[in-house]
Amino acid sequence: MADALPKTPMLDELEKGGWPSFVTEIKLAAEKNPMGKDLLGLLERSYKEKIGHWKHGGIVGVMGYGGGVIGRYNDLPEEYPNISHFHTMRINQPAGWFYTSEALRGICDIWEKRGSGLTNMHGSTGDIILLGTSTDQLEPTFQDLAKIDFDIGGSGSDVRTPSCCCGMARCEWACYDTMAACYDFTMTYQDELHRPAFPYKFKFKFSGCPNDCVASIARSDMSIIGTWRDEIQIDKDAVKEYADSGMDIDSDVVGNCPGKCMAWDGKELKINDKFCVHCMHCINAMPKALRPGKDRGATILIGSKAPIVEGALLSSVLIPFIKMEPPYQEIKDLVDKMWDLWCEEGKNRERIGEFIQRIGLGNFLDEIEVDPIPEMVAHPRENPYVFYEDYYEDEDEDDEEGDDE
Repeated sequence: MADALPKTPMLDELEKGGWPSFVTEIKLAAEKNPMGKDLLGLLERSYKEKIGHWKHGGIVGVMGYGGGVIGRYNDLPEEYPNISHFHTMRINQPAGWFYTSEALRGICDIWEKRGSGLTNMHGSTGDIILLGTSTDQLEPTFQDLAKIDFDIGGSGSDVRTPSCCCGMARCEWACYDTMAACYDFTMTYQDELHRPAFPYKFKFKFSGCPNDCVASIARSDMSIIGTWRDEIQIDKDAVKEYADSGMDIDSDVVGNCPGKCMAWDGKELKINDKFCVHCMHCINAMPKALRPGKDRGATILIGSKAPIVEGALLSSVLIPFIKMEPPYQEIKDLVDKMWDLWCEEGKNRERIGEFIQRIGLGNFLDEIEVDPIPEMVAHPRENPYVFYEDYYEDEDEDDEEGDDE
């Protein structure tokens, strides 16, 4: 039984229950590919020993590109030779994640031939993630992908693969064409995407409305979020239908408005749009009755990131409203100014949000020639990765123990 899969009692536990399991998928891949078999064995060993056996070492890539391939090696190559190299390739996904079945089959056929057959659709950056191949297969994989019109995405200190929601293709709330903008920026910044030259990574994410379905406000250095600057459109008859059907408009809609800009007298819904913060709650609650305004564009925010060295940041408003019209030159001119400053003065592995914190927002705005406005005020603010309720409960318990003493 030389071809039998390794025994994995600890990993088997992760297959129990009602949810899909990545362990099951690795086992399926291992039936056809020896890389999957070694991966199961090494992963089980890591769980048992509580030690990660992967190391990030060596610069690997494809000819002409400095990004898009993440080097991976295990530290037990003699015992797990089929995954002594296990490089990850990031592939630039289509805007809005729209595929034909033919395109997906093409990617899978290439990866079963050239790599482990394991994929991640999609990674946190948005890319197609192809998990695990050897150094000698990188260039052939790249060439095969190019023949079916796929390119490598970003990694390292470059423009990461731009990502967007489906926008006007499927969403009635989209305030601009996210897919067109994402494609335009992807094509414009090809050199910055493939050849790392920044202090650290820079991400664009495009959301069509304030629902922000790609989480741009928490995960991108530049968030471009669709919005409007006139009045919310109200269909009074549809509002009445919601009320007649039993919806508690005063409690469920008006009472949950963070801007406190709505009023309901039992017959008519009124909105003071000057105080609307465009949170989309009322529109989500009554989609047949309320719609975004007709004067649509986007808000540009800057500086979000997840915690690595410093804490998490949410994006801060840079431009409250701008029309999103090709070729988006006004935005690109702003991007060029920011990059010139950041590349000149930024520290190694310093995201642009951290750079702004270090030099001060006022200095940053002076250098990029943008006037300060009230919408740029960043406080009060919460770290989206910390649950403060637990912290305060622990603090209260400590106080009570101190009182007993």
